[in-house]
Amino acid sequence: MSRIKKNDTVISLAGRNKGKTGKVLAVFPRRDKAIVEGINFVKKHRRRTKEEDKGGIIQKESAIHLSNLAIFCKGCNRPTKIGINVLKDGTKARFCKRCKEVF
Repeated sequence: MSRIKKNDTVISLAGRNKGKTGKVLAVFPRRDKAIVEGINFVKKHRRRTKEEDKGGIIQKESAIHLSNLAIFCKGCNRPTKIGINVLKDGTKARFCKRCKEVF
């Protein structure tokens, strides 16, 4: 089970984008990958398909493996591990294991 969800703020731990933070746009649990805003840009060559379309080289975010990401805690101001508590009403709450702040 992935502890990284959509709209989480994460930090990159490895690769050419090490140390950059961004918001998770999409998670692909079967492939263990996520697309993060502002991290892992690739250049894609795009053909012009219609008269009004513009072809050329576009830059977009590519998927990055979840093992290279960590949740960024705003309370600690550091990457952190996540714990999960089950509350009395049966709902689950995620929290930072360092500062105990609930996400």
